[in-house]
Amino acid sequence: MTPAGPAGPSLLGWVALGGAAGGLLRWLLGELVPDGPGFALTTWCLNVLGSFALALLPLTLLTATARRGRRLRPQLTALLGPGLLGGFTTLSAYSLTTRDLLAQGRPLLAAAYSLGTLVAALAGVAIARRWESRAHVPAPAGRA
Repeated sequence: MTPAGPAGPSLLGWVALGGAAGGLLRWLLGELVPDGPGFALTTWCLNVLGSFALALLPLTLLTATARRGRRLRPQLTALLGPGLLGGFTTLSAYSLTTRDLLAQGRPLLAAAYSLGTLVAALAGVAIARRWESRAHVPAPAGRA
């Protein structure tokens, strides 16, 4: 949903395109640097990085559009936010890793992985918000 209401068909296409790209990027990075046994470090890093990037996205988009003197396009937000970064960071990978650790009889590592992912992702969001609050975003040309 967008702030104004349900997404229209054109925005759904942008989300789907970004989601496909984000999922493919996640898969490629996982193939390039596969998780080892035990703590799934690659999956963990991808989720934390994606959470940070998703929290930083509004500032990045606003800064880029303000510098060009243009308005923010909803298609770009849909493509990059819920699309690309939504496909890149998935709860399913996080849940699957936790389930696998439990199935291996490693409940403490599963708990550490679950809690560690949550804490690190929230820390990434907090860092992005801190940057955002310190950043000066110039107003678009012709606007006050």
